[in-house]
Amino acid sequence: MANDNKKEISKMDERIKKQIEFALEIDKEKNIFRQTHLTNHGRNENDAEHAWHLAIMAYLLKEYSNENIDIARVMIMCLIHDIVEIDAGDTYAYDEEGLKTQKAREEKAKERIFSILPLDQKNDFIAIFDEFEENKTPEAKFAHAMDNFQPLILNNSNDGKDWRDHKVKGEQVYNRQNKTKEGSKKLFDIVDIILKDNIKKGNLK
Repeated sequence: MANDNKKEISKMDERIKKQIEFALEIDKEKNIFRQTHLTNHGRNENDAEHAWHLAIMAYLLKEYSNENIDIARVMIMCLIHDIVEIDAGDTYAYDEEGLKTQKAREEKAKERIFSILPLDQKNDFIAIFDEFEENKTPEAKFAHAMDNFQPLILNNSNDGKDWRDHKVKGEQVYNRQNKTKEGSKKLFDIVDIILKDNIKKGNLK
């Protein structure tokens, strides 16, 4: 019995060792900076702040989902969807060249980073990440709505500066925000008001 206990403790030690290694690895997400700026014309937002903000917003705005959702699953999607950018880097939503290689870069990163975890958790995290990317379930659609809505309201709070700096066209933003409509028609109505106002002001071409 003593030997059996030692084996079980050894297995547990290896498992938690991997989990702690993963926890330290994802700390690197705090160093991945996005094009979006914090409110009050602050510094660039980092990926970890973005993910935290999405998760809180998802819980706050869950009543506006088009469909019934498992909000816990939406929140974990929001929290892990950009972990791959530790390796792949942030790809700006309107960077046409960067978007061409984004999928390949993120797939490679997904395999390396989630492989740090014990196998069952690796498979679980990859399944959640892939569900978000495929954007077919009600949870994925609402998580995407958050992923689009959050930078939009930050940018609007800063008088559209990021759009102006990158010479973004209104049509480009509307095309991206179609995913918001799939997750929440109510939030898309607000998006429409914000975009029309910024086109009128000249912040969007």
